[in-house]
Amino acid sequence: MTVARMLFDFDDTYARDVPALSVPWSAAPAPHPELLVLNEGLAAELGVDPAALREPAGVALLTGHGLPDGVVPVAQAYAGHQFGGYVPRLGDGRALLLGEVTDTAGRRRDLHLKGSGRTPFARGGDGRAAVGPMLREYLMGEANHALGIPTTRALSVVATGEEVLREEGPLPGAVLCRVAASHLRVGTFQYAAASGDLDVLRALADHAIARHHPAAGDGPDRYLRLYRHVVDAQAELVSRWMLVGFVHGVLNTDNTTISGETIDYGPCAYMDAFDPATVFSSIDHAGRYAYGNQPGIVQWNLARLGEALLPLIDADADAAVEAATAVLSGFAETYRRHWARGSAAKLGLAEPDPDLVTDLLELMRAQRVDFTTFFRALSAGTARSLFAEPEPFDAWAARREALLPADRAAVAAAMDRVNPVYVPRNHLVEQALTEATAGDTTSFRQLLDVLARPFDERPGLQRYAEPAPAGCPPHVTYCGT
Repeated sequence: MTVARMLFDFDDTYARDVPALSVPWSAAPAPHPELLVLNEGLAAELGVDPAALREPAGVALLTGHGLPDGVVPVAQAYAGHQFGGYVPRLGDGRALLLGEVTDTAGRRRDLHLKGSGRTPFARGGDGRAAVGPMLREYLMGEANHALGIPTTRALSVVATGEEVLREEGPLPGAVLCRVAASHLRVGTFQYAAASGDLDVLRALADHAIARHHPAAGDGPDRYLRLYRHVVDAQAELVSRWMLVGFVHGVLNTDNTTISGETIDYGPCAYMDAFDPATVFSSIDHAGRYAYGNQPGIVQWNLARLGEALLPLIDADADAAVEAATAVLSGFAETYRRHWARGSAAKLGLAEPDPDLVTDLLELMRAQRVDFTTFFRALSAGTARSLFAEPEPFDAWAARREALLPADRAAVAAAMDRVNPVYVPRNHLVEQALTEATAGDTTSFRQLLDVLARPFDERPGLQRYAEPAPAGCPPHVTYCGT
């Protein structure tokens, strides 16, 4: 029995259920693997002893080597609209699905590598990843998880001992091991639909129902019900992003999951001063994926899923379009409901008041008030000081005051349970990643520890709660490929 067998009992239902949508492949060598960070809490969820993962055989497994006999990693195929343009063949160009494991709660989860070398889907890329972007994905996934946002999570980042060449020069290479409910994407369904093989599309949809949305049941209407479940899950997900100021940055259809988890933390960042037009990605010149555009873009992506599912929804094309359109039209109301409820909680209100929220956000935008800081200051009674011109805030605050429950201490405590003190402040993230790339992970580990408890204000951590100092240049992010 190998160490890998003792660590994980792998399954491969995806590869078996839809073999046409993946290619067996092996990870590239990692000549000098060094474990940079291990998510011990996540390892425990998976029923694995973290100490065993730190052993040489465990580290090898986290780069795709020393797998048990019979375990065959696969590169997954998918298509996607990238910045609105359709690409018929994307896929795991530098990633591999090691297999599926069942965690201690009985949930099936993917173990997936990123940066493990070229695959048949690489399209000219080198198949590698650098330390900085892999640590960013680790950090952002853990931050969102601590905030209660459904997300993929990183189990580990392992330095490979090789350099990768990027625009800024040679960088230390790394492999990330990601844990996800699955890697089924809107783009996976687009690829299956484009194949013209209805059996492949049906097998994929049935796999998605069994794995993620069993409430869709069976019978001829199950594919429409699957669509409704995905629409609802994504509407709730994007509302959670919006409530904490998270900007995904690259909301292509291949980055929109069927499970409703956040996936692929590339040029992502958190907004400081509130502005719906906030964009961080260096390649999003038109602002397609700006903070304020995210709900509409997710709905657009879901329309592409509906198109892919049409042949399964109804043999009559017109009837299929009508049914799918009715489901998609429910996205806006589902999103609005989650956003309204979440906004009310952030303001300490017993019931949503959309006009109060709209007026506040416009006030914050006009005076460039920090989004995260404001809500904690509001519960503490110090929000007025954040406004250069406080009179408009005073008028707004009087309206809110009239709506608050009588027990103000309970209101403040409830607000502090949903409004974080700490989010990944962009200047601190970049500092931590720069130092880690140079070989010092101290700042990265400190930041990770702070973000693990985002709602608990702690002494000595004030700098983690503050936006970038005045005079800092605008924050720009890169996809890391």
